[in-house]
Amino acid sequence: MNIIIRPASVSDAVIIAEFNAFMAKETENLELDRELLRRGTEALLADSSKGIYYLAETGDKVIGQLMVTYEWSDWRNATFWWIQSVYVLPEYRKNEVCNKLYYYVESLARTHGNVCGLRLYVDTSNKHAQQTYEAIGLKRSHYQMMDMDFNLK
Repeated sequence: MNIIIRPASVSDAVIIAEFNAFMAKETENLELDRELLRRGTEALLADSSKGIYYLAETGDKVIGQLMVTYEWSDWRNATFWWIQSVYVLPEYRKNEVCNKLYYYVESLARTHGNVCGLRLYVDTSNKHAQQTYEAIGLKRSHYQMMDMDFNLK
């Protein structure tokens, strides 16, 4: 199977929002507000300072996605790229689509010039995703994530 990785454009907002809704339901049993999700996706796609989505395609079908957002590190005088919103259609998960998306982004980050590393967070109950990320070389951090979400309940 020939898989192409490409940056997303505003015209991809509907499929990306749909994938994000699928991911939230599958991984955290959350039903996201589809209109809010679409608007949030469009906002990122229209403003590259917020981040960028990369899509995996075979033929003319989008089969996976990965989003990168940015965190400035004053300790390193460089930027961490945060990997988020990773989703691959279930029927393509045995085709290493996630790996291809990750390695594509890792290669971009390594050659970017001002990226000091990659980070991601994963739901503590999502053991399959944790194993997938460890298999491609990511390591567990000594940091524990904490948050206060004003929107999701």
